[in-house]
Amino acid sequence: MDQKVAMYKELTETAGAPGHEGNVRELMKKYISPYADEVTTDNLGSLIARKGNKGPKIMVAGHLDEVGFMITMITDKGFLKFQTLGGWWGQVMLAQRVAIQTRKGVIEGVIGSVPPHILSPEARKKPVEIKDMFIDIGASSREEAEEFGIRPGDTVVPICPFTVMNNPKIMMAKAWDNRVGIAMAIETLQSLQGIDHPNTVYGVGTVQEEVGLRGAQTSVHAVDPDIAFAVDVGIAGDTPGIKEQDAQSKIGAGPQIMLYDSSMVSHPALRNFVIDTAREHNIPFQYDAMAGGGTDAGRMHLHGQGVPSLVISIATRYIHSHCAILHQDDIDNAVKLITEVIKKLDADTVAKIKRNEYK
Repeated sequence: MDQKVAMYKELTETAGAPGHEGNVRELMKKYISPYADEVTTDNLGSLIARKGNKGPKIMVAGHLDEVGFMITMITDKGFLKFQTLGGWWGQVMLAQRVAIQTRKGVIEGVIGSVPPHILSPEARKKPVEIKDMFIDIGASSREEAEEFGIRPGDTVVPICPFTVMNNPKIMMAKAWDNRVGIAMAIETLQSLQGIDHPNTVYGVGTVQEEVGLRGAQTSVHAVDPDIAFAVDVGIAGDTPGIKEQDAQSKIGAGPQIMLYDSSMVSHPALRNFVIDTAREHNIPFQYDAMAGGGTDAGRMHLHGQGVPSLVISIATRYIHSHCAILHQDDIDNAVKLITEVIKKLDADTVAKIKRNEYK
């Protein structure tokens, strides 16, 4: 396993539910520090790595957290009730293994399900509501669960070992949303080593994106950028059951340039600049549009008097579930594109983009 893939494995297998991103933040710090002049955190826990100290400020932000759950109560019989952290669809949850992060260590469990043998034909057709689900950790009572170390407020993440598939460029893991964005922020600063870029670049890992883009709001205030990029995942439309009008992207066909999502319409001048740069350097790319869901750019572009912002994402299958699949080439091309864009963002170009004069 090469160093880059080893980093992906470590990032994706580390637990980091919203509001509890500390271990992921320390990993990002370990990997990004060699390429940064300064690494700080804001008061919510977002990591900010600065490279350079001149010219316009360019922010490249992924989010540290992943979709997960929080324990809200322990029943008398030792089962765990939970609250979702992030957007979950109930049909991907039943009978899935999970890891509860307790003060005594990690405890594994499973989201319980009823055997089909005792369900009526009508009941089999009805989805189980999330509010009726529970986690089974093998405890026989509330007291035993508490002895294990369980308490309300503990967070829960899916279990899915990082897997390089038979096509070695395709990788499956939990938490690609959005450890791939963290990896891209790290790799962008790495790719700028030895390059005299005309700006100051900030590689940022935000907290609590999945529950309301909260870390983006505080970290963009700390950075005060001139240009901002959110690096995240997007929907891959290349699997059965997805209509072409809902998602057209394919894994391996290049990074996605987001036209709009529920939190932001992409800045036209910045979008055109990035597209022209991709074409200039023969970097493949795809367009994406997402009517439901938002990204950290939704907060970043509203900072101060406004920050020209754009989402550059990786087409990913099965996001917001226990495991997701993406393609290595898309990551490499996204980093190449962001790097080439940054190299061209001098003061005059940034001013032109801010005035929406780049066509």
